[in-house]
Amino acid sequence: MPTQLINSFASWVLKQRIHQIELFLKYPNEVQEELLMNLISAAKNTELGKKYNYASINSYATFAERIPISTYEELQPLIERTRQGEQNVFWESPIKWFAKSSGTTNAKSKFIPVSYEALEDCHYKGSKDLLCMYLNNNENSELFTGKSLRLGGSSQIYEDNNSFFGDLSAILIENMPIWAEFSSTPSNRISLMSEWESKMAAIINETKRENVTSFAGVPSWMLVLMNKMLEETGKGNLLEIWPNLEVYFHGGVSFNPYREQYQNLLPKKDFKYYEIYNASEGFFAIQDLNHSSDLLLMLDYGIFYEFIPMDTFGTPNQKVIRLADVELNKNYAIVITTNSGLFRYLVGDTVRFTSLNPFRIRVTGRTKHHINVFGEELMVENTDQALAKACHITHAEIIDYTVAPIFMDGKEKGAHEWMIEFKKKPADMNVFQKALDETLQTLNSDYEAKRYNNMTLNPLVINVAREHLFYDWLKDNNKLGGQHKIPRLSNQRDYLEQLKSMQEKVIV
Repeated sequence: MPTQLINSFASWVLKQRIHQIELFLKYPNEVQEELLMNLISAAKNTELGKKYNYASINSYATFAERIPISTYEELQPLIERTRQGEQNVFWESPIKWFAKSSGTTNAKSKFIPVSYEALEDCHYKGSKDLLCMYLNNNENSELFTGKSLRLGGSSQIYEDNNSFFGDLSAILIENMPIWAEFSSTPSNRISLMSEWESKMAAIINETKRENVTSFAGVPSWMLVLMNKMLEETGKGNLLEIWPNLEVYFHGGVSFNPYREQYQNLLPKKDFKYYEIYNASEGFFAIQDLNHSSDLLLMLDYGIFYEFIPMDTFGTPNQKVIRLADVELNKNYAIVITTNSGLFRYLVGDTVRFTSLNPFRIRVTGRTKHHINVFGEELMVENTDQALAKACHITHAEIIDYTVAPIFMDGKEKGAHEWMIEFKKKPADMNVFQKALDETLQTLNSDYEAKRYNNMTLNPLVINVAREHLFYDWLKDNNKLGGQHKIPRLSNQRDYLEQLKSMQEKVIV
């Protein structure tokens, strides 16, 4: 079948979903309420369903009153029993897949249950909806005349007690329909390679002669692959290798600090960037408009959403609200109830709503990844945006960064200490430091108040990381690969001190 005909047919099939999306756009709260009742009904005969008497829950109020908010650590014993072969513990259908995730806050691995329903009705549905929205907004797209270069995690699938675990991306690749592999590159065999550096070389070798029309992966790791590809081929930009490139689908970390580097690598005026928000626990939101970083919250993926205002989070006055009660431009921790049996589960991410009709969000950080040692409530969204502006002003480019507090010591005031690895250093570090500090103050009034006349916080301190410092830190911690991330912000100095101790140490 000619590629143009395949492209037209695939576009037509995917866009049929638009009518269903319009339903939850028009009736968001009703769709969510019905979904909650369906989830409760599905799990009523499980061990947890009997413990909390799901069968008698007939309203959100009863649900919220009866079932506690849970963290992974609290659910871990039940998840471990399921990994050992027990079923019907927290979800009705058998769960044999577990997405292994260490996150960025804990070296101990988490094993997130992934049901068949979550694979089909959430993760795969989200991937198809991403393409649906992109094609709906770009009628002349020729996306399916070529292939998507996907960059997933570095873990193989491992079997234990007749259950399987690995990176979420590996689980998705392992279970995807056969037709999906034909439209993707590299092959499943290479995508599932476990040793990261060998895998990068194999990806370059296999994909450099393909007709690649799109990319999909985490910005920081995709940038590594792109730069290695240019080194290998000797080309000046990626369009010289793949002239039909039209879109990059990205998620996992903020795109802001990397935007200008991508624009240099992809010098095409109408090149598109589409963001997604997904995690091992579910596929949550998709950019639904060209040239917008707002993400449409997807309400019919088998996930019921609740939110905790961050100004009450972790306090005796903590409150949990439904989607219907959220407000614009407030930071919320996300709580989910899913079709994998995670009920009222605290994901660990924070978001703010940029629109209530429809419900659009931006990811602002992690509940554990912010700095509030001095009452400054600094979020990752703030530091990403400020860093992007400082880079723009000084024509600098960064690879990665992390920030930690300098604690008050006697008469000495506190401060924030940064470790930044530059791809291209600013000509004047003082200008960069000033631009970064002043932009943070414009973005965050609490930070501005603490910085006023150096009242509580002294000017921020910048350490310039040696080449490959963050890569070496990830490698030393066995965290190389597409789903691992550098912890951006911390209320403690552990990460920063580890990096500083490695600053003079070159790992061969």
